[in-house]
Amino acid sequence: MSRLPDIDGVISAEEIVGTAEWIASLQLDTGMIPWFPGGHCDPWNHVETAMALDVAGFHAGAERAYEWLVDIQRADGSWWNYYLPDGTVEEAKLDTNVCGYIATGVWHHWLCTWDRAFVDHLWPTVQRALDWVLTMRRDDGTVLWACTADDRPWDYALLSGSSSIAHALRCGANLAALTNEPRPDWIAAADRLSLLINDHPRVFEPKDRWAMDWYYPVLSGCLVGERAKIRMADGWSEFAIEHRGIRCVSDEPWVTASETAECAIAHAAIGDLVTATDLVSWTRPHRRADGAYYTGIVYPSQVRFPVEEISAYTGAAVILAADAIDAASPANSVFVPRSYD
Repeated sequence: MSRLPDIDGVISAEEIVGTAEWIASLQLDTGMIPWFPGGHCDPWNHVETAMALDVAGFHAGAERAYEWLVDIQRADGSWWNYYLPDGTVEEAKLDTNVCGYIATGVWHHWLCTWDRAFVDHLWPTVQRALDWVLTMRRDDGTVLWACTADDRPWDYALLSGSSSIAHALRCGANLAALTNEPRPDWIAAADRLSLLINDHPRVFEPKDRWAMDWYYPVLSGCLVGERAKIRMADGWSEFAIEHRGIRCVSDEPWVTASETAECAIAHAAIGDLVTATDLVSWTRPHRRADGAYYTGIVYPSQVRFPVEEISAYTGAAVILAADAIDAASPANSVFVPRSYD
C-alpha cells in the first residue's frame, strides 16, 4: 500500500505534498514541467519530476508529463536536450542518458499505480527510446554520450550517464516482460555496461571532479554489495561538507540539494539509512516556505547559486530520497532493491 514519505524531524508528509504542489504548479498545458517558472526543460529532469509527483499521489500530473514526451518524441525515438516553454528547441543535441530515462520513469509509474493500460500506451515510446540509445553503442559495449543535430556522434562515454542508462535498460526490460515482449538484448546491454563500470572504469571519460561519477554507479545498482559500500566511503571526504551537503564538484564549495538528495538515495541503496537521512536533513537550508528548493548554496558565504534559482528537479530529488529512506511508495524499490511482491 502506498503512503506519503514522512521522516520524523527531517521532512513531513505535509512538506512532501507542498513540494509536489509547487512542482505541479509549474506544469504547462502541454504537460511539460520546466525547471522553474519560464525556464527550459530537459527530458531527464522532466521524468524525475514526474516520478516525484507519483510518489506524492499526483498521478494525473505525472501522466500528463509522460504524454508530453509521447507527443514530442522524434521519429527515431530520441528527444532534443532542452525545450523552451513555447515548444521550441533550445539545444539541438541528442543525449543518450536523457533519452533513455523514460524507461525508469514508466516502470516507476507502474509500481505506483498498477495502471497496465497506461504502460501499454507508453510502451512503444519506451521501446523506441531505448532502441535509439543502443544505436549509439560501441563494439566494447559503451554507449556514446551524445550526438549533434546532424547525427555526428561524440567520441566518448560517461560513467554517470552510462550507469543511468544501465538502470533504464533494466527498468525497460521489466516493462518488456510485463507487456509480454521480452527484450533480452536490453538486459545483455545493461549487464555489459555494469561489467565495464565495475571492472573497466577507464573506458569512460574521466569526470572525477563531479560528484555524480562518485555515487551514480551505486544509485543505479551497477555497483552493489561491498564494492558499493567501499565506493561511498572512499568518496565521502572528497565531496561531502559535514552538516551542509554534497558539493557538485570536488574542487569548489558549491553544495547542491539535488546532489545531496541523490547521494542519500545511493546510501539508502546500500542500506545506510542513517547517512541517507542525515543527507536529506542537510537539504533543509535550501527549502523555501512554498515547498520549492534553491538549487545550490556556496559555503561558507552561504550565497545562493545560480543566483536565487529554484529548480523543480531539486524538489523532486528530495521527494525521491525521502521515499527511498522511508519505503513509503511501492516504487521506492526502483532505487532501493527489494522484492516486488
